[in-house]
Amino acid sequence: MRKPLIVVGIMIIFYLALTYIPKINHAQQETPAYAKWGTLAIKETQSKYPNAKIIDYLHVGSENQAETTIETFKLWLKDPDKEFGVYIKISYVSETEKVNNIEFQETSR
Repeated sequence: MRKPLIVVGIMIIFYLALTYIPKINHAQQETPAYAKWGTLAIKETQSKYPNAKIIDYLHVGSENQAETTIETFKLWLKDPDKEFGVYIKISYVSETEKVNNIEFQETSR
């Protein structure tokens, strides 16, 4: 008689444990608005510096000017001779997202 009670008790404990254990909800990570431009910045940097490896990436910010938006990124590169940073400014028409200009500026820091 004791065995069935123990088994039922264990089953109730497992049921309660599974029912009341907080569910882990992984926060849905939204793609940031600048992701498209970050991909372009990386692609263009790899084209301009084919022997360098990109070792770090930072979205510096966005700047709206009338009908144009400028996305600024800083990438840290390492080539066989040195490590250096590159600021990339992508200027595009805000409404159509057509790229106007891409500027590169190397920096030591």
